[in-house]
Amino acid sequence: MKTAFVTGASAGFGQAICRRLVAEGYRVIGGARRMDKLQRLEQELGENFIALELDVTDKASLERAVEQIHEASLAIDLLVNNAGLALGIERAQHSSAQNWERMIATNITGLALITQRVLPRMVEANSGLIINIGSIAGTYPYPGGNVYGASKAFVKQFSLNLRADLAGTRVRVTNIEPGLCSGTDFSVVRLNGDMEAVQALYKDVDAIRPEDIANTVCWIAQQPEHLNINSIEIMPVAQSSAALNVVRNL
Repeated sequence: MKTAFVTGASAGFGQAICRRLVAEGYRVIGGARRMDKLQRLEQELGENFIALELDVTDKASLERAVEQIHEASLAIDLLVNNAGLALGIERAQHSSAQNWERMIATNITGLALITQRVLPRMVEANSGLIINIGSIAGTYPYPGGNVYGASKAFVKQFSLNLRADLAGTRVRVTNIEPGLCSGTDFSVVRLNGDMEAVQALYKDVDAIRPEDIANTVCWIAQQPEHLNINSIEIMPVAQSSAALNVVRNL
């Protein structure tokens, strides 16, 4: 039985990915801060789901989680770096330093450190797959994206640089870059619980759903080991890239 480690497993993409991987026959270790949600997921999914308390922004928590995995003699075949968030939509000059720090700690530092701890054993086994959950924000800039977009650009380039370092091994790396998604806590967190603004964002839009990303994760994992899917950019049909902005009479 293959073992997957999914971060940010308590809701949204992470929860859907855990469900789908268990259904596909994986043993899944789901890491997140909210143990109450993980324990409910554990009750739902049964013995092939292992709840693991994990805060990727806390080095001590991260170290404990990785040690618990090692002590249980669980070799990670698939790492899904899903934990991440956006905070605020203000322009850079009006944004919060605290929000910037938290996004960097979660989306960049946490993702990198989890990868750094799991990767050596994959290389030693000469097998494994890392799937990073990036965003189209790492490619397409927009007002209010600032540090969030920059953090996802890091994920994109980090994924490509891992591939360069792993040349000569059978360890694979993919970056999934979703566009507008519904059915998650992402916009609720980003908009600080302003449900009116959240509802306006998704009004009359058939957005990506968590199950779509879970299906994509499984498709990548099902590909033969001689193939590497470098990146997949996914938008709902309702979304597309826009023309460059021009400010007149500046």
